[in-house]
Amino acid sequence: MPRARPLSAPTRDLPGVGPKIEDLLKRIGIHCLRDLLFHLPYRYADRTRLLPIGALQSGVEALTQGRVELCQVRYPGRRSLLCRISDGTGALTLRFFHFNRAQEAQLQRGALIRCYGLARRSATTVEMIHPEYQKLNAEQPAPLEQTLTPVYPATEGLSQGRLRRLTTEALAAMRSDAGGLEEIIPASLLRDLGMPLLREALEYVHRPPPDADTALMMQGRHPCQQRLAFEELLAHILSLRVLRSEVRAQNAPPLNPPDNRLSEAMIGALPFALTLAQQRVMAQVRADLSGNRPMMRLLQGDVGSGKTVVAAFAAVQAVASGYQVAFMAPTELLAGQHFLNLGQWLSALEIEVILMSAQSRGSGRGECLARMRDGAPLVAVGTHALFQEQVKFGRLGLVIIDEQHRFGVHQRLALLRKGESGESFPHQLIMTATPIPRTLAMTLFADLDLSVIDELPPGRQSVRTVVVSNVRRGEVIDRVAEACRAGRQVYWVCPLIAESEVLQCQAAIETRAALQEQFPHLSIGLLHGRLQAREKERGMQQFRSGAQDILVATTVIEVGVDVPNASLMVIENAERLGLAQLHQLRGRVGRGRAKSDCVLLYQPPLSGSARARMETMRRTTDGFAIAEKDLQLRGAGELLGARQTGLQGMRIASFERDARMIPRARKVADALVERHPQAVEPLVRRWVMTEAGIGSV
Repeated sequence: MPRARPLSAPTRDLPGVGPKIEDLLKRIGIHCLRDLLFHLPYRYADRTRLLPIGALQSGVEALTQGRVELCQVRYPGRRSLLCRISDGTGALTLRFFHFNRAQEAQLQRGALIRCYGLARRSATTVEMIHPEYQKLNAEQPAPLEQTLTPVYPATEGLSQGRLRRLTTEALAAMRSDAGGLEEIIPASLLRDLGMPLLREALEYVHRPPPDADTALMMQGRHPCQQRLAFEELLAHILSLRVLRSEVRAQNAPPLNPPDNRLSEAMIGALPFALTLAQQRVMAQVRADLSGNRPMMRLLQGDVGSGKTVVAAFAAVQAVASGYQVAFMAPTELLAGQHFLNLGQWLSALEIEVILMSAQSRGSGRGECLARMRDGAPLVAVGTHALFQEQVKFGRLGLVIIDEQHRFGVHQRLALLRKGESGESFPHQLIMTATPIPRTLAMTLFADLDLSVIDELPPGRQSVRTVVVSNVRRGEVIDRVAEACRAGRQVYWVCPLIAESEVLQCQAAIETRAALQEQFPHLSIGLLHGRLQAREKERGMQQFRSGAQDILVATTVIEVGVDVPNASLMVIENAERLGLAQLHQLRGRVGRGRAKSDCVLLYQPPLSGSARARMETMRRTTDGFAIAEKDLQLRGAGELLGARQTGLQGMRIASFERDARMIPRARKVADALVERHPQAVEPLVRRWVMTEAGIGSV
């Protein structure tokens, strides 16, 4: 029996774990015994029954055993080790492509071998390729497993056998009094939920009985798995509530100018009328900013709904109150777009707008840094460059972050702390054009108040979407020619074809060359991620000014690019993109008065999932309906970028599978905060904090 250790013990204390294995375990997020408990199997093998070789079925995993009749290395073709075993009911060939001399010696003639693997039956033989096996002692037959055998997520160099042995150590620690795995959720709440105890759930999931419903467990829907997923969701909701209460406990400067002259002047000078939704959100923002507690507001709005105008309004409120504004965007292209828009709207009000990016150089940069440090009322627009140590704000009153899903909670808090002055923190306005389903927003952004701009500005054109096979590429070329003859401009997007920016850029370069050959009389621009920032901005400016007819680009134009004269968007290999990204790209057209179209050019044949995405894009332009479908098809990690949501990646819970539990988790969170506050911190520490000391808050 394994010696009981505390669950906080590092993995290096376990038998057989040296520096190399310790590093491999850390690679998959395992630092201590407790992490092993919450590293769950993704499937199970049934080794509780031993099948005769003659009863093996092709395509079915099974446990069998027999004596070695022949073992030899074969060289024709790919070098392999072949071992034939027999039990009197039939013969089975074990095939190994990766092997060593010790294995050859072990699989000697007459040895009794027990193996588990996927049987494959051909006309002449039955074989298993790289089965798990053990050499048995004929005098002492090895007992069969009493539970189903777990198969864990692993990494190269970390065997399933080792993971099972280490998990056995962790389970022994859990059962002991020294383990320290207490039940944090009060018994009364657990009874109301009708869920098993934590220890029971972990024991069952790691070592299920032979009659367990493996089909249900493979889906993650067994009550014991759901118990763990529920507690994880609960902990993440609580972690963001803790964050919210900590920030809300701070003071903030009231951004309430003595008169509304500047904001009224800005709104009056706009070349369009505000929608009722924009006016409603502005009223919410004004009320938040006038208080002495930090505003923490998430502003959602579909592509082109006018979020930037609301942000500009908030910035005017801050500057008119004598404070500075930090406006952060995820890319230099988007930061440059915001700099141009804000400059247009605010220059007439004599409000200074500066651009800070990784490309900022020279005396101009030094002068900007000095003005920011001295507390001059201004709006500083930038990318991650705003995090740099030398960037200091003398009087930061408001932080605006665009495309929140591309930044984590850590980054958002780091920018807030730049504005910390004594016990005062700046207000924050977070914006996203990626519509987030309500179930996700309730969990991912539980620390923020939510505002939604749910209508488009008057005159905004609906974009017609068509789905076209690459076989009909000539028709798409004709449509491009027609748009250019009418004086309109065209985007031609070459999305990521492989996990390589080089390949992505190469595709764009080749497409531009082909289009230029097709249209020698047209001006065709090129924009991709490997261009220098100045080249990107120059290329975008040429397209914006109308000097270029067609812009061939990668997905760097996904957000923030505003060219009203562009009325046609062609997206190549559209089947490779998710709905949220397709919707963002489509939002680059339809910004002017002209009728606009989006062509989704795909390479047949389409998979079922790709067909569903194409049909959704063709059928609707409602970003929230699209987001719900994307969540259903691809999951939250794909929709938002699991590493970029600001939450530690979920270990067990799945937003799309477990969404129905979120309302219950929120109710339990309310009950814990109100009646059992002592349970909050331990739950957050168990699920959101790792042994390495890295948490999401």
